[in-house]
Amino acid sequence: MKKSNRGGLGGKGLGALFGEGAKMTPQEGQVRQLAVGDIRANRFQPRAEFDEAAMEELKESVRAYGVLQPVLVRRLPEGGYELIAGERRLRAAKLAGLAEIPAIVRAYNDAETSEIALIENLQREDLGPIEEARAYARLLEEFHLTQEALSAKVGRSRSHIANFLRLMKLDEKVQDYLASGVLTMGQAKPLVSLPDHALQREAADYIQEHELTARASEALVKRLLATPDALRAEKKAQPLDAHLREAQERLTQSLGTKVRILPGKKKSRIEIDCYGDEDISRILELLAGQASAAAEKQKKIEALRRVSTMGKFTV
Repeated sequence: MKKSNRGGLGGKGLGALFGEGAKMTPQEGQVRQLAVGDIRANRFQPRAEFDEAAMEELKESVRAYGVLQPVLVRRLPEGGYELIAGERRLRAAKLAGLAEIPAIVRAYNDAETSEIALIENLQREDLGPIEEARAYARLLEEFHLTQEALSAKVGRSRSHIANFLRLMKLDEKVQDYLASGVLTMGQAKPLVSLPDHALQREAADYIQEHELTARASEALVKRLLATPDALRAEKKAQPLDAHLREAQERLTQSLGTKVRILPGKKKSRIEIDCYGDEDISRILELLAGQASAAAEKQKKIEALRRVSTMGKFTV
């Protein structure tokens, strides 16, 4: 890829849009009124989801006061304009029924247009994790950037970009869960370690159904890496009766971590999720304390029984 004469935004963010980031003709940089219908959506727009409630509020604001901040566009060779920044404002203007919108026309190439669209959304800090990951992947692939070069351009650390790019290894169904908010970043991120997409889907469904925390999701993935059939075996396990289910819930609450009682035909087992040596020590102390309290309680009961048997105590 040839180097742009403008040198890109160089990580300066949106401030470069209105400064020295691009060469301008005398007509460029001035706010003008453009027909809403002449502006097409940005094909590089990384955002796939727009909050409906927030858009409704913005629409009412635009209807009452107009669009206060101009959108940024570039002129297309075939006529009309392509949006560079201001997707929400343009959408709100259309919803409010405006015929025109204030705009600034700039001459940007595809790489700069894509970069600006991403930066604008990143600076809003509400871009979804999958949207952000897909935007990084698209910049790397289409414009042949290294992660180091991308890091400099978007103002994000290389490790941050690498962590988000790992999400692209998730099964598409799991990506959709993350994009729609069914799974959180903390719940979905551990699933990247599972090499089998079918297993990723199964684990994602299990996490969702059982409302596992991020730490519990990590523990689940560790178990699956050690024993890939563990989840299937757990699903085939005998259902808990009311007594065992209540006991499992009590243990989970008292130990502050996920506890599973897995009954079997010949033997049953209890699994307790632990996260490192400190967590193991904490759980052991809790178990020891509960055992000590139970033993002390049993001693008192036995003492009362002996007193009652001797006729010195009546209930």
